[in-house]
Amino acid sequence: MRLLNHPVLCNYYLTYKCNAKCGFCDIWQQPSPYVTLENVAANLRDLKKLGVKVIDFTGGEPLLHRQLPEILALAREQGFITTVTTNGLLYPRRAAALAGLVDMLHFSLDAYDREQHDTLRGVKCYDAVLQSIDVALELGERPDILFTAFTHNLDQIAPVYENITLPNNLVLILNPAFDYHEVDTGQAFAPEQLAALRTWAKKPRVYLNEAFITLLADGGNHTARPVCKAGSSTVVISPDNQLITPCYHVQKEAFPIDNNLAEVYRHPQTRQALAKEGRLPECEGCTINCYMQPSFAVEINRYFWQALPSTLKYNRMKGTWKQLF
Repeated sequence: MRLLNHPVLCNYYLTYKCNAKCGFCDIWQQPSPYVTLENVAANLRDLKKLGVKVIDFTGGEPLLHRQLPEILALAREQGFITTVTTNGLLYPRRAAALAGLVDMLHFSLDAYDREQHDTLRGVKCYDAVLQSIDVALELGERPDILFTAFTHNLDQIAPVYENITLPNNLVLILNPAFDYHEVDTGQAFAPEQLAALRTWAKKPRVYLNEAFITLLADGGNHTARPVCKAGSSTVVISPDNQLITPCYHVQKEAFPIDNNLAEVYRHPQTRQALAKEGRLPECEGCTINCYMQPSFAVEINRYFWQALPSTLKYNRMKGTWKQLF
């Protein structure tokens, strides 16, 4: 049963440019402009009309955008919950300008071992993450540690949790890696590894959406009966100011926004494109959690009920649960 008939999240790609070269991502390989402040202001107005609650200002590396503080301030003024994920390289020098503007600030850290993390990210950024934590805490920020989980780094969760997350009173977000396009993240999780991840979801100050684990065990999205509601739950805006359907990772159609996002989103041609969510050949087996998370929130099914406790847990820890309603 459909619970919400409007999008709840916007994945706003400020740029595809990035100062890292992660092997499990191909975004940084694309040429890209930067969004303009004028377009952002117009789109925020229309996102409000569409019912969006959370905006993930993403990339690429979002801190590469010089007007990120102004963009975040506009979003906060309109009551949006803001999210930014960074590799930490630029955060120490930009932290003061960003202070108080990000509800969910994530620092990517995939291993307690410096060499392992830097190898995954393609650049030396481990020390920058640790420095970013110190700077953020000095400014009164409450950053999260975003740990991208692969089959080969699960042994690193415990030392990150015990030596970084708990001592600094941070939240550890476990983010199972996913394949897309030609990007291969390695072997699939074995049943015992999924069980181990599910155990981590129960620990204090850890966020792992348990519905992700069930979806992985189920073999991902199935086009015959899709769980994915990427297009109808999430608005995806590209750096060149286009509405991407049905999602960033399966880009089938792009519609120029031209300062009329709400009208473009509601246009019959767009609705027809969005209706293909989860049903395209590329959608078979998909486990892209940045679109599954909102998908679990808009339709009542077993994934909804499994996602609910962890979602409430995270928003309670962050103090953002009231803004969701």
